[in-house]
Amino acid sequence: MCLSSGNTEAMAMTDKLSLRWLLEKFPFKPEKPAIFSGLLSLLTLAGPIGIGIMTSHASETTMAMPAAGIATMAAWFVGIVNVEGNYAQRATAMIAATIVVTGVFLISSLVSSHVWLAIPATFVVIFIAGLAGIYGSVAASVSLAASIMFVIGLARFASFSNLSTLLQHCLLCLVGGLWITVLALGFWAVFPDVPIMQVVANCYLSLSKFVDLVSEKALNQRDDREWEQRFLQAQDTVIQDLISARSIWTTIWNRQKAASVQGNDLLILIEDANQIVNAVVAFSELLAIVQSTCCRRQNASAHQSFFQLQREIHQAIKQLAIALQRLSKAIAKGKSSVHLGDLERKVEALKHQWQILRAQMLNPATINIQIGEYSELANLGKITTNLTNWAQQIDTDTDIVANLRQGQQRRLAQRDIFLPAQPEGLTIIGTLRNNLTFDSGLFRHALLLALMTTLAQLLALVLQLPRGYWIALTVLVALKPNFGGTSQTTLQRVIATIFGAIIGIILVLLVKNTLGIAICFLLLVFVAMSVRSLSYSIFTLLLTPAIILLLNILSISGWQVGLLRIFDSLLGGLLALLGSYLLFPLWERQQLPAQLEKTIRANLAYFQQVIANYLHPQQGTSADSINTLRHQAALENANATTAAQRLFSEPRHVQGEIEPVMTLMVYIRGFFSSVTALAENLQEFSGD
Repeated sequence: MCLSSGNTEAMAMTDKLSLRWLLEKFPFKPEKPAIFSGLLSLLTLAGPIGIGIMTSHASETTMAMPAAGIATMAAWFVGIVNVEGNYAQRATAMIAATIVVTGVFLISSLVSSHVWLAIPATFVVIFIAGLAGIYGSVAASVSLAASIMFVIGLARFASFSNLSTLLQHCLLCLVGGLWITVLALGFWAVFPDVPIMQVVANCYLSLSKFVDLVSEKALNQRDDREWEQRFLQAQDTVIQDLISARSIWTTIWNRQKAASVQGNDLLILIEDANQIVNAVVAFSELLAIVQSTCCRRQNASAHQSFFQLQREIHQAIKQLAIALQRLSKAIAKGKSSVHLGDLERKVEALKHQWQILRAQMLNPATINIQIGEYSELANLGKITTNLTNWAQQIDTDTDIVANLRQGQQRRLAQRDIFLPAQPEGLTIIGTLRNNLTFDSGLFRHALLLALMTTLAQLLALVLQLPRGYWIALTVLVALKPNFGGTSQTTLQRVIATIFGAIIGIILVLLVKNTLGIAICFLLLVFVAMSVRSLSYSIFTLLLTPAIILLLNILSISGWQVGLLRIFDSLLGGLLALLGSYLLFPLWERQQLPAQLEKTIRANLAYFQQVIANYLHPQQGTSADSINTLRHQAALENANATTAAQRLFSEPRHVQGEIEPVMTLMVYIRGFFSSVTALAENLQEFSGD
């Protein structure tokens, strides 16, 4: 009986671990869904599909559906191009994407009738597209859309029966791209501030989660490795959001002589979020010191003093997190008023409780306070002061958000605002020349991508697979510049594709008419594109049944297409893994030492600048230099952590000793937090 019970518990634990492992493959970023992106995709695809359905019914033929499919695919692929910047930059990128997508479709049409031309053309096109990533994220995004269009066009739509048909199909491709371009530009004209507003809102949302973790720490005095890991991950998330916000702000306003009033306000909000991040890191260090001291002296009055304030500290931090979350919603939705809840009341309650505690411990009639206890009291006072300062800063940010869309001039306190220096760019030819070598990771990746995609195309032709181009598409999306990234993306894509294909099969069996299938397709696309920036796995999970439904709209495919989708994804994922492992592998173990060197040097420079300000305050080093060095150190810390995580995804025999690397990362992150705490306390020693 006991054995049976033990086996049951073991099985339950195994199921729990398996479910947890599966859920870890569907990570979700703490941001808002991109509803506008979903609506834009909905309108983009609804037009061509609706025209195709009506045309096919009117003509009693299915010939109109492939034609609509060309326009639909072109619109979809131009729509997935990641575009940031001002109106003119967005328009340029969208038009360029339309021209490139139409161009590769023309090439695929010209070579589609001859295998001896199609295979080498695939290699050349994919290699050039892979190499385009050296010119930035927008070029990489356009090249990915073009690569996908080439593969699908070659397999499904391209044909060179006569010049008239070829020109007609290219015109449809061009119309599809222009359709999404006009829609996107129209959306951006009506809602010009949505991208920058959303990215700033994401900063405050991730910041609220970061602060909320500190509230957990206030209640837990024990060392918690899991909490520490979540804290560092949340810190990296905020830093990445801040980098994204600064990048978009710089792209929009950098070429102008001066930003608008609204632009200046947004920059202040970005830098205020950055200041709060620094303050939270320093605060967590101070909180850890107080808790550590209390744990060592549990019978002393210091432990009791912290216990008396613990509830108020926790509630004040919790209200700060709630206030930041409401600020995020207000920024995203353009609200003119922000209710901060009980923030002021909780902070006042903490200040009052600390005054009572201070009066009790410094009572002249009963004073018998030790040096350590006085230090504890001072630290508790500092905690109270920090939380009060945060509340005041959030209150000021609330005023900025309230008038953000009105563009009113206001007198605000001078802020330490800085922008990261923009690297000097090389010429187009110079950049290309520097990367035409095996020492360039992007060159090796482009070559690998071209070889494996061409192999996938050839394999599909030899085996005569009905939807063999899906193998090449999986290779295109799954292959990353390193094996760790490839294995992670492949696993997420395969798992998501399996579940998505099952959903697609069920929908095809349940929904019989074309209109119902089209509605389900558009709803899936809307949700998928809305969560695309939040989770790649969820995006793939929803996009897979959408593609299955689209194929049933454009042609009679049936539910069996779902099984083909699963098989082709498995085969494509296997090719991606084999190619990444066998051909020109970039093992993280080989690249990690260089990254660790950059990380240590960045933290050293940050430390040296902070200590120089302590040792030589008369030199008056500007806060901008410390901010810049802190920003660089935080970025390198995040890069090193990401590189160390990729190391776990590589084969065990390649990894080497992981424990020393992770131990070093723990010390580096702790060192950074300590230096940040020193930097945040510089003002106390400035003589002001």
